[in-house]
This record gives sequence, C-alpha cells and structure tokens, in this order.
Amino acid sequence: MIVTLTPNPSIDRTVRVLRLERGELNRTSAPTSEAAGKGLNVARALHLHGAETLAVLPIAAESATTYLMLLGDAVPVAPVPIPGLVRTNLTILETNGTVTKLNEPGPELREADVEALLAAVEATAARWLVGCGSLPPGAPTDFYARVARLATAERRVAVDSSGAALRACLLPGLDLIKPNVAELEELAGDRLETLGDVLGAAASLVGHGLRAVLVSLGADGALYVDRDRAVHAEATVSEVVNTVGAGDALLAGYLAAGGGPDAVATAVAWSVAAIRSTGTWMRLVSDADRAAVRLRSEVERTRPLLRQVLAVAR
Repeated sequence: MIVTLTPNPSIDRTVRVLRLERGELNRTSAPTSEAAGKGLNVARALHLHGAETLAVLPIAAESATTYLMLLGDAVPVAPVPIPGLVRTNLTILETNGTVTKLNEPGPELREADVEALLAAVEATAARWLVGCGSLPPGAPTDFYARVARLATAERRVAVDSSGAALRACLLPGLDLIKPNVAELEELAGDRLETLGDVLGAAASLVGHGLRAVLVSLGADGALYVDRDRAVHAEATVSEVVNTVGAGDALLAGYLAAGGGPDAVATAVAWSVAAIRSTGTWMRLVSDADRAAVRLRSEVERTRPLLRQVLAVAR
C-alpha cells in the first residue's frame, strides 16, 4: 500500500478569466471547489488507477463537513481531527494558460497533532510512505525528517516539499525527494541553466546519501537520478488545460510504476494526463498520454532549460 501524509490540506477553488487585470474588477467564471492537498492529490490519482492507497491528513473541525463532502469517495482517508478551519487556495486561470495561485497558510498544527499524524502513518502497512506539501503554522521544520525516520526495510519514504522543510529531511537513506527546478536550485544554492546543471545538482544530493531524486522540469519533462543511472523523459503537449496538480500526478505515476528509473516514462505520462484535465484531480491516463512521452537514452547536458511550466509542474 502507498500511504500519503498531507500536513496542510486545502479546499482548492478555481476560477477562469479572460485576462487578469491587477487593481481592476475582474469577472470570473463560476468557481469550482475540490478537496485537495498534495498528498491527497497523489493518493486520489493512485486510487483512480486501481492502486491500493490511503491518505492520512489533519481535518480541521470547523470545516470537516465541507471538506469530507467535497472529497466524497474519491480516495480512502485516515483523518486526524485538529482544531481550526481548513485553508482555501484560489487558482486563477487565464485563457492564455497563465496560472495565478493564492494560497492561505492553513490552521496551526500543535505538537500533539504532529505526534498523532506520525502515529497514524506508522500504524499503516505502507510499502511507500510519502510526505507531501507545505507545512502549516506551528509545524516543526523537521516534520518531514521525522517522517523519514519511519523508514524500515519494508517501508520506503519519499518527500515532496520545499524550503527548510525539504532541506531538513535530506538524511542518508531517504529513498526519494521530488523537487521542481526552483526547489532544487534552493537546495543547490545556485541557478540551474541546463539539463547538465540539474543532473549535477541532483547527483550531488545522491552523493551525500539520498537514494534517488526525481526532478520535475516543466516543459522539459522530468529527470531521475540515483547512484547508478540518470533518466530523462519529456512530452510534447499542445492541449494544455491546467498545470495545477501535474507534479502530484508525476509522483503518483512514479510510485504506481514501482519507482526507480524504469518508472520515469510512466510518471511523465501521468503528468501529461493531469495537464489535459480540467481540475486538480486528474483523469485516467490514456494511450495518447503514454504515446506523447519520449524517453531519452542520454541526458543532453548542454541543453538549456525552457523554464516554462507546461508539462510537469508542481
């Protein structure tokens, strides 16, 4: 079973505008609302495709009814009750493909809540334990480091986060991290201009004890690096609908395919399906999504990064 842990879930509201005008009245489409959170998105994608999964997450008391109603039966969940109100994140989609996100901080997570979440995931029969997303107010910086320490011979751990929370969990033996380019740059302390730069930064992390790094590269696809191999896959997609959640789909596809270098093409195909979907929740992966993926036999080290969030965004 693949168990996800989302310390800061959200209700994601999405509206569409012709063009966002700052400082002006903007009229939008009717909003859509979804129960979300990075780990929940990963678990929902896995569940949609028939994988055994469970989403562990705090449920804020004041909005529990609304959140669970929006979630429905989309994914099995193990809720941990906490006080407060779940955050609402607003996504504004422009007709030219520009995405603007306004994310709230979320309810405070107390130490007792942290312990309850960690106990909940430790009690599961997880073969993969996946910590995902930002930390809410009150959560300790070493939250994901504590998750990483739950790894055993039977339980592998992956982390998809950013900033200090991600840096704190870079422990020897951690099975996987999934940064995007900006997050990898922050870890490396340098700007990454080419695929070779990305490869070097990821390989450095592996050299310091991580087992593998899966980097989401936007329009350049994804790059996987472990101690023995580096694999690059990408896709050309003309019908980009919504990049929100594509990075979660990338990670879900990677896990569903068993992980490792052979899972990268599947991971990118799932991301393609996500950006062709209208909401945060992806649709089923199609043969056309798989056919769009190109697996590169070698990493083109001198190739400049496009830095466009079109194919594999977080």
